[in-house]
Order: sequence, then C-alpha cells, then structure tokens
Amino acid sequence: MNYHFILILLVSFAFLGEQVNAERPKPNVIMILTDDLGWQDLKCYDIDEPSPMETPNLDAFAKRGVMFWQAYSPAPTCAPSRCAIMSGNHPARAQKTHVVGGAPPTPHNKKGSRMMDPWYSGRMPADEFTLARAMKQNGYVTGHSGKWHIAIDHHAFPQPTDVGFDHSRSHRGVQTGMKDRLSGFATDAVDDPFRLDANGYPVDQTNQDALTFLQENKDKPFFLYYATWLVHSPIQTRCKALLDKYVDKLGVDPRHTVTRETAGQLNPYYCAMVEMLDYYTGQLIDYLDETDDPRWPGHKLSENTYVIFTSDNGGMEGSPKERYTDNNPLDRGKISAKEGGTRVPLFIVGPGIQPGVQSDVMVNGLDFYPTILALTGSSKPADKQLDGCDLSQLLLNDPTNPALVKQADGTTRDTMVWHFPHGVALESTIRIGDYKLIRNYDHVNNDGTDELELFQLYQTKGNQQQRVDIEEAKNLAAAMPEKAEAMNQRLTEMLTEMNASYPSYNPDYPGDLPGKQNAITVLSHQKQGNKVEFRYQENGAKLARADLIYTLNGGDRDEEWFRKPATIMRDEHLVTVKLPPETTHYVINLIDENHFLRSYPEINKTNQSYSPQALSVTGEPKTGSRPSASIAEKDADNDGRVSEEEYINHFAGGFDRKDKNQDGVLTPSEHAHPSFTIADTDEDKQLTRAEFASIFKRQFDRMDRDKNGFITADEINR
Repeated sequence: MNYHFILILLVSFAFLGEQVNAERPKPNVIMILTDDLGWQDLKCYDIDEPSPMETPNLDAFAKRGVMFWQAYSPAPTCAPSRCAIMSGNHPARAQKTHVVGGAPPTPHNKKGSRMMDPWYSGRMPADEFTLARAMKQNGYVTGHSGKWHIAIDHHAFPQPTDVGFDHSRSHRGVQTGMKDRLSGFATDAVDDPFRLDANGYPVDQTNQDALTFLQENKDKPFFLYYATWLVHSPIQTRCKALLDKYVDKLGVDPRHTVTRETAGQLNPYYCAMVEMLDYYTGQLIDYLDETDDPRWPGHKLSENTYVIFTSDNGGMEGSPKERYTDNNPLDRGKISAKEGGTRVPLFIVGPGIQPGVQSDVMVNGLDFYPTILALTGSSKPADKQLDGCDLSQLLLNDPTNPALVKQADGTTRDTMVWHFPHGVALESTIRIGDYKLIRNYDHVNNDGTDELELFQLYQTKGNQQQRVDIEEAKNLAAAMPEKAEAMNQRLTEMLTEMNASYPSYNPDYPGDLPGKQNAITVLSHQKQGNKVEFRYQENGAKLARADLIYTLNGGDRDEEWFRKPATIMRDEHLVTVKLPPETTHYVINLIDENHFLRSYPEINKTNQSYSPQALSVTGEPKTGSRPSASIAEKDADNDGRVSEEEYINHFAGGFDRKDKNQDGVLTPSEHAHPSFTIADTDEDKQLTRAEFASIFKRQFDRMDRDKNGFITADEINR
C-alpha cells in the first residue's frame, strides 16, 4: 500500500508541476544595449587595476544570472553591431561593416591615403525579418526606446516602426548636448526638463520612455529594446554632485581633463556618466522587482522576464584631445577589431537561469536573436539566415560548458570572425579557441605593420582557462607560421562564404605601391536607354571586378548609394550594366588583380552630396554643381533661379513631418539637430514654425553670394 501511495503522490506532484508550468505565461524580454560601454568600465569586471567607477546596481544584477567574461560585439562600431543584433546577420554578410555607409568608395585623402574602404551599405534593409518582427509573429508587443542608428543617420529610413516595433521613442535624454559642460547642470526647478529626482539624479527621458512602455504593456508579453545613449559622447554630466564626487575621488581638474596619451580611467565626466547609467538601469530593475505581473498573479514581473545587458562595442578610449576611458589590459578600443574594440560586458538574467554564475564561454551579440527565439518559444522565420548560435541550452543547463553552444550543423562552436576593412584599422580578425589572428590589409611597403598577427589569449585545460595574452602583446605569427596560415585560410573561407567586401589601393597615392603603374584606366563611357558601357584599358594588371555604384536620390540630404555587379566583356575590354529603375546618378568601380580601384568619373571624399561628381542619367553635370533637378525641385516658378520664399517653402514642409504630435512646435527629440539650439532664440526648448523656417533663411543668406535675393544652381551647390 505504501508503494501505491508513493506512486499516487509522485503522479500528483507531476500533475501539479505541469499545472504550474502551464500557468507560467510567455516570458518577457528586455534587451539593454549601452553605447560604447567598455569591458573595464563596470566595477564587477575589474581584473587588474581597480576601477574608480561605482556601479552597485549592475554589480548586484550580474550576480542574479550569468556574467560572461568573453562576450563580444558583432563589430567594433555602433551601427553594424546594432544591425547585426536586430537582423541576426553578420556585418560582413549584410555588407554593413561600419557607421553611415551608402557612399561611393573614395580615399579619405586623395594623395595621402594608401587604401580606401570598400562600398558598404548605408542601412539595414527595410524588408529584413528583424528580431522585432519575429517576436510580433509570436504575439509579443514590441517597443524601442533610445538610440536607433541603423541607417545613414539617426532619423533616416528605416526607423523602428518600419521594421517591426509597435512603439518607439528616440529622445536623447541626459545625453542631449550641453552648451557648456561646466555649467547648466540639472536643478530641482519644476520647469527643468532634467529636473533632479528625490535621489539627486537628473531625469533621463530615454529611461522614462522605457519605463512608460513597461507600465503600459505589462499585461501583455513584451519585448523591449532599450538602447540608452549612455555612455557615448558628448562626454558630460548634468549631475553636478556626481561630477564633484569624481573630481574629488580622482584628484583632477574638470577644466583640464587628461589627454588621450594619459593612461587610466581619470575622466570625471565619463565616470559620472557610467554611474548615471548604473542608476537608470537600477530604476528599471527595481520596477521589474516591485511590480506585480498581471498575467501571472502572485508573481513579480522580474520572475518572468529575461534581461540581457550589454554594449554595442568596446569602450571608446577618447578623442584626439581627451581620454574618455581605458580598456586596459585589452588593447585599443572602439574602431578597432582588437580585443578592446569588441569585448563587451554581458549579463543575462531570467527564469530558469542559475544565479551567481561567471562564465568563460565565448559568446557574441549575434547570438541574441536565436537565443531569444528559443527562450520565448518563438519559431525561427523560414529561410532566415542566422549567423549566431542559440545559447538557451547553455543558459538553462550549464553556462560554463562551451560544448552546449551548437552551430546549425550540430558541431560545437569554437570560432568567431570580425571584419572591419575601414579607417586606420583595415583589418579582419578570427578567434579559434585560445588563439586569435589579425589580418592587416594595409601591410605592403608599410613599415611596422605585419600582414598577420597571431596571439594566444588563453590556455585551456578541460573547462578551465588560464589567461595568457589578452593584451595581444606577443605576436606569435613568425614562431608559429603553420598555425597562422591555417587560421588565415579559415578566415578567408568564412569571409568568402559571406561575400565580404575588401579595401582597395588608391592609384593616386604618390608613394611606392607595387602594381600602381599597372592600374586600369577608363577610356570612354556611353549610355543607351538604361544600358551603360565603359571601355577600359589594362596597363599590365587584369580587371578582377567591376561594380556599378548608383543612387536613386542624387542631390537629396539623405543621398544613398548602392552597389550592383557589372558584366566584364574581356575580349572587347568593355564593362556593361543596366541601370536600376529610378537611378539618378552613377559611377563605375573597376578593381584590378592587385586590388587597385579606379573610379569613373573620379570621386573625391566630401561631406556633401557625391552626385555632382557622378554621371547623371540626364547628362553629365558640370564639375562642382548638382544636377538640374536639385534646383528645379525648389524653383516653383521655373525661372531658373530660387527666391528666398521658394527656398524656405521647399524645406519648411519638414516641420509638419517632424511635428509628430501635431502640437505646433518641435521639441529637441522631434528636431534632434545642432541647428535646434541656434534656432531656439527664446530658449524655451521648442521651435515654432517661424523659428524652424529661420534655419533655412540663414542657409539661403549664406548661399546668396551676390545678395540679389536669388540663388542659382552654382550658388546652391557651392
């Protein structure tokens, strides 16, 4: 009888367990993505020198789940990491490897730059099946607060609501620029938009928007992408008490911050910013802990919410004149694929995840998409490329066991690749197990730059890792040539599979570069209908690749350029291609076997429109002036010139587009542009229609060189 009684009890407990599990609703998800937060910026990540920054909320939160010591961002800069996290696509595959993008390849300096970046996309495609869309498909309400930046600029298409978010607010919060960081601190005045709260911290609208989303949607399964602007520049703090605290603690003068050459974390503004980030994150965590879950009576929201806290890239160590932070012992920082630019803090907390675990398993921001789908029971979109791995089994079973991170083919992942063919870095890197290889593209006739650098970061025995050279200080490529070459070959294979784009040599560079004299030249160009052809001449080097670089909105403020492969007809020395519909301007890029890029017409780097230098579908414009459409669209009476009224009216329509709540004024978030402060003459933190129009009145006056009340095509583009 006792055995029967025990059996009945076991069956009853199993049934009750099923009931409890059945009662648990779909879990919520919050992804907190910080901006430029370095691996050594949080107190809990101290490994060598003690950090002066105080982060009690995040230190405590790290103990509630898994704290990863070897977590990486998908890229060493903002936009490609954000696109990768949201799309699940590796930056190399997406052709989104750096910020901005969408421009023709040009040398940074026509005569001074040896190499030029490849073409890369200006944005994530609007039809991308994003993580937000996948969550919506599974019944989640989706929200975004804070930074976006997955397009040419912060406000360019597509925006969050274009790619699957139900709600979005992009206020800069406390990171709204200050006229003077030594004054203008937040006060307790009722009309102060950054009014100090009861604890003496300025109100951060970005954080408030995130909390508002939670308050309004806590009765539904929710996915919140909270992308705080902290701790990105401007390096400032609106909390005078915090600034004074770190000035005293560090013994520094806030009027004279340390230069980039000074090692250490000695910037009181930056330290204050990190502590503010900690405080605002703590507010959100407290809300989850203190708020009843409407979908799960008797429980708090925190009991059924997964929270991911990380950074979009490694810490930005500083500007030319000022050091922000120091990623030591890691080398370099943001804008470099070395460890300092890609290793980031990462905590993952939530139901079923064991608290207090520190993990050395290698993970990446690309893993968030498949992991969130698995943790929430959401199905993977059909035919969707996901370059990361599902970490759910790792998180829910043993976060210290790297064998639980499986690739699509069932094998254990031990390899990661980063591709950053940009700026002064011009590098790709691969990590396989304990070793990391750096491939430097600008190494030919470049003293002090090796083509390959090999470092042993760790020594692994079983599941135990011993730190060896995370500083990337001892190059082993010469001592271990076979290993370096094998890793380099694997890097090539992975980049080739993703169709990665590579930097090219500048044929106009005056210094010695092998093969420069053999660079291809373009002899002629002709267009018939939508078909264009270019006749070229090989001067000793064979043509390896031809690309059409084209734009559909030449002359617009958000001018964006795309790439399309062209056909090479070698016997005739011709390159042919059909212009996509609605093309306004185009150039051809010819890359030879020595990696020299010849552009026709020649395109030079500019901060303005590239279309004046390009070929126009309506005829080739004069050098230095935009196509006639640029003036025609403003020339309402078609007299070939633009009056002040025509110019202002053309742009003033933007007021209504920006005035989202139709209250007749623009707030700093609705017109987040440096011109806001200039136009806000009464300093009431809002722009009237007249103040908004004054921006374009000043632009007109600058261009009207002869002060006759009109501007011509030459003046408008000068």
